[in-house]
Amino acid sequence: MQGSLSADTIRPIFSRLREANLAFMKAFPGEAGTRQPVHTVYGGAHLFRADTCRKLGEVGLRALREYAPDAAVFAGAIGLADSLEGMAGTIHARVQEKLAREPVEDFRIDFEDGYGNRPDAEEDGHAVSAAEEVVRGCAAGSISPFIGIRIKPFTEELRERSVRTLDLFLSALVRNGRGSLPPNFVVTLPKVTLPEQVSALADLFDALEPALRLPRESLRLEIMIETPQSIVGPQGRIPLPGFLAAARGRCVAAHFGTYDYTAGCNITAAYQSMTHPSCDFARHMMQVAFAGTGIMLSDGATNIMPVPVAVHRAWRLHADHIRHSLLHAYYQGWDLHPAQLPTRYATIYAFFLECLPAATERLRNFIAKAAQATLVGDVFDDAATGQGLLNYFLRGINCGALKEEEALATGVTLEELRGRSFVKILRNRRG
Repeated sequence: MQGSLSADTIRPIFSRLREANLAFMKAFPGEAGTRQPVHTVYGGAHLFRADTCRKLGEVGLRALREYAPDAAVFAGAIGLADSLEGMAGTIHARVQEKLAREPVEDFRIDFEDGYGNRPDAEEDGHAVSAAEEVVRGCAAGSISPFIGIRIKPFTEELRERSVRTLDLFLSALVRNGRGSLPPNFVVTLPKVTLPEQVSALADLFDALEPALRLPRESLRLEIMIETPQSIVGPQGRIPLPGFLAAARGRCVAAHFGTYDYTAGCNITAAYQSMTHPSCDFARHMMQVAFAGTGIMLSDGATNIMPVPVAVHRAWRLHADHIRHSLLHAYYQGWDLHPAQLPTRYATIYAFFLECLPAATERLRNFIAKAAQATLVGDVFDDAATGQGLLNYFLRGINCGALKEEEALATGVTLEELRGRSFVKILRNRRG
C-alpha cells in the first residue's frame, strides 16, 4: 500500500532530527571513561613537598595501627554494618595495603582557604617552589596519580593575584618538567558564581598553552560550587550548565563546598553539616545539571578532625558522611587530615564489598544471556544497567576495594574489563 509521506518529505525532517540527536549526544556523552579518584586531599601550598603524599600515608597508617590495632576495633569505630562483620578483616587488611601503596589518590596544592592572603613576594615564591616540588615528586614516583592546584577565586579583589599565581606555577612546572605536565593535572577554580569566571580561565589556558609550548587543550579545570547563587541565578535560572559551556570542553569535575554553601544559606555554624538537607538539594541540582556530561562530581569535607582526644568519634562521623555521599552517588569527597585516610578507604571498601555478591550474580547473568532481561532476586536488569554494573567493578578495582579476580568471577575477561565498555563486550560476544 502507498502511504501519504514521500521520501522528499521525510528526508529534511530526518536530517534536522539527526543534527539534533548528534548535538545531544555531544552534550551528553555519558559517564567519564577515565578513573575517578575517591577523594581530593587539600593542603596549603606553603607546606607541599615532593614526599607529602607518602608522609600523609605514613601518618594515616600510624593512626590506624594506634587507634584500631585490629579489625574488630576498627569495625566498631567506623560503625561497620552487621552484614559486613565477616569482611572486617578483609577491609582492615586492604586499607593497610592501600595506605602503604597509594595513600593519596588526588592532591590539591591550595592557594586559597588553606593558604590565605600573604604578601605578593611570599606567594610568588611558593608558586614557584610548589611547582618545583611537583616535578621532584614526579621524578621520584612519590606524587599522587591525580594532582593540581587550587587558585584564588576570580573576584575583583583577588583575580590579579590568582592569575599571577597560576602563571608562575605553570611556567615553573613546565620549565622544570621538561615541557610537560604531570598526568591528570587540573586547576581548581573556587567560588564560581558567573560563567564569565570560567570562560576567563579557559581564555587564560588558550594563551598559556602556546606560550608554554603545551599541546592544545592539555590544561584542564574543575569548578567549585559553593554559593546558593551557583545553584539558582538572579533571574531564577540554573547557571550550572552555563558554567560547563563556558569551559569550552576543559572542565572535568565539579566540587561541592559544604561550609561556604551552608553559610550562604544563613545556616548557623552549629548546624553546618555534610548531611544538612540544604546540601542534599544543592548536590541533587548539580547531579541533574551534569548528568550524562562526563563531569565527575565530588562532595565536600568533614571538618571534625580525628585528633587524639576523639579519634573514634571523628572517624564515625567521617564514615557516616562518606556513606551519605555514596548513597547519593557522590563517589569522591575531600579529606583534610591524614588520619581521615583510613576512614575514607574503609568506608568505600565496605560499600563495594557489601554490594559484591549481588553485583557479581547480576553481571554474570547479564553476560551469559547477552543483554536479555534477567531477574536476580527482586531486581530486573535490562541492557541499560549493564554499563552501570561494569562501572561498579571498575570503580571498586581502581580504589583497591575489589580485586580483579573478584570481577572475573562475573564471566568477563581481563581484556573486556579493561576495555571499560559493556556495549563492546556484548558486541564481541554476539559476534
